[in-house]
Amino acid sequence: MDLGIAGKVAIVTGGTHGIGRAAAERLSAEGAKVAIAARTQSDLDRVAAEISNATGQEVAGISTDVSDEASVRAMVEAVAARWGRIDILVNNAGTSSAAPFADMSNERVMEDFTLKVMGAIYCTRHALPYLKRNGGAICNTTTPGGKAPGGGSQPTALSRAAGISLTKAWSKEFAADGVRVNTVCVGTLKSRQHQRRWETMRKPDYTLEDHYSNAGARIPMGRVGEASEAGDVIAFLCSERASYVTGASVNVDGGTSPVV
Repeated sequence: MDLGIAGKVAIVTGGTHGIGRAAAERLSAEGAKVAIAARTQSDLDRVAAEISNATGQEVAGISTDVSDEASVRAMVEAVAARWGRIDILVNNAGTSSAAPFADMSNERVMEDFTLKVMGAIYCTRHALPYLKRNGGAICNTTTPGGKAPGGGSQPTALSRAAGISLTKAWSKEFAADGVRVNTVCVGTLKSRQHQRRWETMRKPDYTLEDHYSNAGARIPMGRVGEASEAGDVIAFLCSERASYVTGASVNVDGGTSPVV
Protein backbone atom coordinates (compact mmCIF):
# COMPACT_ATOMS: atom_id res chain seq x y z
CA MET A 1 0.00 0.00 0.00
CA ASP A 2 1.31 3.42 -0.96
CA LEU A 3 0.80 5.63 2.10
CA GLY A 4 1.05 8.80 0.04
CA ILE A 5 3.71 10.49 2.15
CA ALA A 6 6.58 10.60 -0.34
CA GLY A 7 8.19 14.02 -0.34
CA LYS A 8 6.59 15.07 2.94
CA VAL A 9 8.59 16.22 5.95
CA ALA A 10 8.26 14.55 9.33
CA ILE A 11 9.57 15.26 12.82
CA VAL A 12 9.87 12.35 15.24
CA THR A 13 10.84 13.08 18.83
CA GLY A 14 12.57 10.37 20.80
CA GLY A 15 13.67 9.17 17.39
CA THR A 16 16.88 7.27 18.12
CA HIS A 17 15.45 4.18 19.84
CA GLY A 18 12.41 1.95 20.05
CA ILE A 19 9.08 3.25 18.77
CA GLY A 20 10.49 6.58 17.63
CA ARG A 21 13.18 4.99 15.53
CA ALA A 22 10.70 2.48 14.11
CA ALA A 23 8.34 5.28 13.11
CA ALA A 24 11.20 7.23 11.55
CA GLU A 25 12.32 4.16 9.61
CA ARG A 26 8.85 3.52 8.20
CA LEU A 27 8.20 7.15 7.31
CA SER A 28 11.59 7.33 5.59
CA ALA A 29 10.97 4.06 3.75
CA GLU A 30 7.74 5.57 2.43
CA GLY A 31 9.68 8.48 0.94
CA ALA A 32 9.39 11.16 3.61
CA LYS A 33 12.23 13.40 4.70
CA VAL A 34 12.60 12.78 8.42
CA ALA A 35 14.08 14.80 11.27
CA ILE A 36 14.71 12.76 14.39
CA ALA A 37 15.02 14.65 17.66
CA ALA A 38 16.64 13.45 20.87
CA ARG A 39 19.22 14.74 23.34
CA THR A 40 22.41 12.93 22.33
CA GLN A 41 23.92 14.15 19.06
CA SER A 42 26.21 11.14 18.62
CA ASP A 43 23.21 8.79 18.72
CA LEU A 44 21.30 11.05 16.35
CA ASP A 45 24.15 11.11 13.83
CA ARG A 46 24.51 7.33 13.90
CA VAL A 47 20.80 6.54 13.62
CA ALA A 48 20.17 9.18 10.95
CA ALA A 49 22.96 7.70 8.83
CA GLU A 50 21.70 4.16 9.34
CA ILE A 51 18.14 5.02 8.32
CA SER A 52 19.27 7.14 5.36
CA ASN A 53 21.57 4.38 4.12
CA ALA A 54 18.71 1.88 4.30
CA THR A 55 16.05 4.03 2.60
CA GLY A 56 17.97 6.42 0.38
CA GLN A 57 16.09 9.37 1.85
CA GLU A 58 17.36 12.43 3.70
CA VAL A 59 17.35 12.03 7.49
CA ALA A 60 18.51 14.73 9.88
CA GLY A 61 19.35 14.31 13.55
CA ILE A 62 18.78 17.42 15.66
CA SER A 63 19.76 17.53 19.32
CA THR A 64 16.66 18.63 21.24
CA ASP A 65 15.44 18.69 24.83
CA VAL A 66 11.66 18.62 24.42
CA SER A 67 11.20 19.78 28.01
CA ASP A 68 12.85 23.08 27.02
CA GLU A 69 10.64 25.21 24.78
CA ALA A 70 13.54 27.23 23.38
CA SER A 71 15.24 23.99 22.30
CA VAL A 72 12.04 22.81 20.62
CA ARG A 73 11.57 26.12 18.83
CA ALA A 74 15.11 25.96 17.47
CA MET A 75 14.61 22.38 16.27
CA VAL A 76 11.36 23.17 14.45
CA GLU A 77 12.88 26.25 12.83
CA ALA A 78 15.89 24.21 11.69
CA VAL A 79 13.65 21.61 10.04
CA ALA A 80 11.57 24.27 8.30
CA ALA A 81 14.69 26.09 7.12
CA ARG A 82 16.19 22.90 5.74
CA TRP A 83 13.18 21.50 3.88
CA GLY A 84 10.72 24.40 3.67
CA ARG A 85 7.77 22.56 5.18
CA ILE A 86 6.58 20.29 7.99
CA ASP A 87 3.78 17.81 7.35
CA ILE A 88 4.00 15.24 10.13
CA LEU A 89 4.76 15.50 13.85
CA VAL A 90 5.23 12.41 16.01
CA ASN A 91 5.29 13.35 19.70
CA ASN A 92 7.04 10.26 21.00
CA ALA A 93 9.64 11.43 23.53
CA GLY A 94 9.24 9.87 26.97
CA THR A 95 10.12 6.97 29.23
CA SER A 96 8.18 4.81 31.66
CA SER A 97 8.02 6.03 35.25
CA ALA A 98 5.85 4.15 37.71
CA ALA A 99 5.83 3.92 41.47
CA PRO A 100 3.50 3.37 44.45
CA PHE A 101 1.92 6.57 45.69
CA ALA A 102 4.17 6.65 48.76
CA ASP A 103 7.24 6.83 46.51
CA MET A 104 5.83 9.31 44.01
CA SER A 105 7.68 12.53 44.81
CA ASN A 106 6.65 15.93 43.48
CA GLU A 107 9.88 16.06 41.51
CA ARG A 108 9.17 12.73 39.84
CA VAL A 109 5.68 13.84 38.84
CA MET A 110 6.82 17.18 37.45
CA GLU A 111 9.73 15.64 35.54
CA ASP A 112 7.45 13.10 33.89
CA PHE A 113 4.71 15.63 33.10
CA THR A 114 7.17 18.15 31.70
CA LEU A 115 8.83 15.60 29.42
CA LYS A 116 5.72 13.94 28.05
CA VAL A 117 2.96 16.52 28.22
CA MET A 118 4.73 19.87 28.01
CA GLY A 119 7.12 18.36 25.45
CA ALA A 120 4.15 17.49 23.21
CA ILE A 121 2.66 20.93 23.78
CA TYR A 122 5.90 22.72 22.88
CA CYS A 123 6.43 20.65 19.74
CA THR A 124 2.85 21.09 18.59
CA ARG A 125 2.82 24.82 19.34
CA HIS A 126 5.82 25.51 17.14
CA ALA A 127 5.11 22.97 14.38
CA LEU A 128 1.40 23.80 14.02
CA PRO A 129 1.76 26.87 11.75
CA TYR A 130 3.65 24.70 9.25
CA LEU A 131 1.26 21.75 9.61
CA LYS A 132 -1.69 24.03 8.81
CA ARG A 133 -0.21 25.04 5.46
CA ASN A 134 -0.60 21.61 3.86
CA GLY A 135 -3.08 19.80 6.09
CA GLY A 136 -0.63 17.90 8.26
CA ALA A 137 -0.93 15.18 10.86
CA ILE A 138 0.11 14.71 14.49
CA CYS A 139 0.48 11.38 16.26
CA ASN A 140 1.03 11.26 20.02
CA THR A 141 2.51 8.19 21.66
CA THR A 142 0.57 7.27 24.82
CA THR A 143 -0.37 4.03 26.61
CA PRO A 144 -3.50 2.03 27.44
CA GLY A 145 -2.72 2.92 31.07
CA GLY A 146 -3.80 6.45 30.21
CA LYS A 147 -7.31 5.03 29.73
CA ALA A 148 -7.35 2.33 32.41
CA PRO A 149 -4.54 2.87 34.94
CA GLY A 150 -3.52 0.15 37.35
CA GLY A 151 -2.25 0.56 40.88
CA GLY A 152 1.27 1.94 41.11
CA SER A 153 1.20 3.13 37.49
CA GLN A 154 1.75 6.80 38.21
CA PRO A 155 3.06 9.22 37.10
CA THR A 156 3.23 7.70 33.60
CA ALA A 157 -0.48 6.85 33.51
CA LEU A 158 -1.26 10.41 34.59
CA SER A 159 0.88 11.92 31.82
CA ARG A 160 -0.48 9.51 29.23
CA ALA A 161 -4.07 10.32 30.22
CA ALA A 162 -3.22 13.96 29.62
CA GLY A 163 -1.76 13.04 26.23
CA ILE A 164 -4.96 11.25 25.25
CA SER A 165 -6.98 14.27 26.38
CA LEU A 166 -4.81 16.61 24.31
CA THR A 167 -5.26 14.34 21.30
CA LYS A 168 -9.06 14.52 21.42
CA ALA A 169 -9.16 18.26 22.13
CA TRP A 170 -6.63 19.11 19.43
CA SER A 171 -8.39 16.91 16.87
CA LYS A 172 -11.52 19.03 17.24
CA GLU A 173 -9.71 22.36 17.42
CA PHE A 174 -7.36 21.79 14.45
CA ALA A 175 -9.81 20.00 12.14
CA ALA A 176 -10.95 23.19 10.44
CA ASP A 177 -7.34 23.79 9.39
CA GLY A 178 -7.04 20.29 7.94
CA VAL A 179 -4.71 19.02 10.68
CA ARG A 180 -5.49 15.55 12.00
CA VAL A 181 -4.46 14.38 15.50
CA ASN A 182 -4.42 10.77 16.71
CA THR A 183 -2.70 8.72 19.38
CA VAL A 184 -1.17 5.26 19.46
CA CYS A 185 -1.51 3.64 22.89
CA VAL A 186 1.42 1.26 23.11
CA GLY A 187 1.73 -1.72 25.41
CA THR A 188 4.79 -3.87 26.10
CA LEU A 189 7.17 -3.67 23.16
CA LYS A 190 10.82 -4.63 22.78
CA SER A 191 12.73 -1.51 23.68
CA ARG A 192 15.86 -0.12 25.26
CA GLN A 193 14.13 0.51 28.58
CA HIS A 194 13.05 -3.13 28.86
CA GLN A 195 16.54 -4.26 27.98
CA ARG A 196 17.88 -2.05 30.77
CA ARG A 197 15.45 -3.58 33.24
CA TRP A 198 16.68 -7.02 32.24
CA GLU A 199 20.28 -5.90 32.68
CA THR A 200 19.62 -4.68 36.23
CA MET A 201 18.34 -8.14 37.20
CA ARG A 202 21.87 -9.56 36.78
CA LYS A 203 20.74 -13.17 36.51
CA PRO A 204 23.51 -15.13 34.73
CA ASP A 205 21.23 -17.79 33.24
CA TYR A 206 18.34 -15.44 32.46
CA THR A 207 18.58 -14.22 28.86
CA LEU A 208 16.86 -11.26 27.29
CA GLU A 209 14.72 -13.68 25.31
CA ASP A 210 13.74 -15.35 28.59
CA HIS A 211 12.73 -11.94 29.88
CA TYR A 212 10.57 -11.20 26.85
CA SER A 213 9.10 -14.70 26.92
CA ASN A 214 8.01 -14.28 30.54
CA ALA A 215 6.54 -10.85 29.80
CA GLY A 216 4.74 -12.22 26.75
CA ALA A 217 3.03 -14.89 28.80
CA ARG A 218 0.95 -12.14 30.43
CA ILE A 219 -0.20 -10.73 27.08
CA PRO A 220 -3.30 -12.18 25.33
CA MET A 221 -1.41 -12.56 22.04
CA GLY A 222 1.30 -14.45 23.93
CA ARG A 223 4.28 -12.32 22.99
CA VAL A 224 5.95 -8.95 23.43
CA GLY A 225 5.49 -6.69 20.43
CA GLU A 226 8.13 -5.33 18.08
CA ALA A 227 8.73 -1.58 17.96
CA SER A 228 8.08 -1.74 14.20
CA GLU A 229 4.51 -2.84 14.88
CA ALA A 230 3.86 0.51 16.56
CA GLY A 231 5.92 2.39 13.98
CA ASP A 232 3.78 1.00 11.17
CA VAL A 233 0.55 2.16 12.83
CA ILE A 234 2.01 5.62 13.48
CA ALA A 235 3.04 5.95 9.83
CA PHE A 236 -0.42 4.88 8.67
CA LEU A 237 -2.21 7.36 10.95
CA CYS A 238 0.01 10.15 9.61
CA SER A 239 -0.59 9.18 5.99
CA GLU A 240 -3.12 10.02 3.30
CA ARG A 241 -4.62 6.57 3.74
CA ALA A 242 -5.96 7.74 7.11
CA SER A 243 -7.29 11.04 5.74
CA TYR A 244 -10.65 10.74 7.56
CA VAL A 245 -9.23 9.52 10.87
CA THR A 246 -8.77 12.08 13.63
CA GLY A 247 -9.28 12.08 17.39
CA ALA A 248 -8.74 8.33 17.49
CA SER A 249 -6.73 6.22 19.92
CA VAL A 250 -5.40 2.89 18.69
CA ASN A 251 -4.21 0.26 21.16
CA VAL A 252 -1.03 -1.47 20.00
CA ASP A 253 -0.68 -3.80 22.96
CA GLY A 254 -1.42 -7.37 21.92
CA GLY A 255 -4.86 -7.19 23.51
CA THR A 256 -3.72 -6.23 27.01
CA SER A 257 -5.92 -3.19 27.53
CA PRO A 258 -9.26 -3.81 29.28
CA VAL A 259 -10.83 -0.97 27.27
CA VAL A 260 -11.12 -0.15 23.58
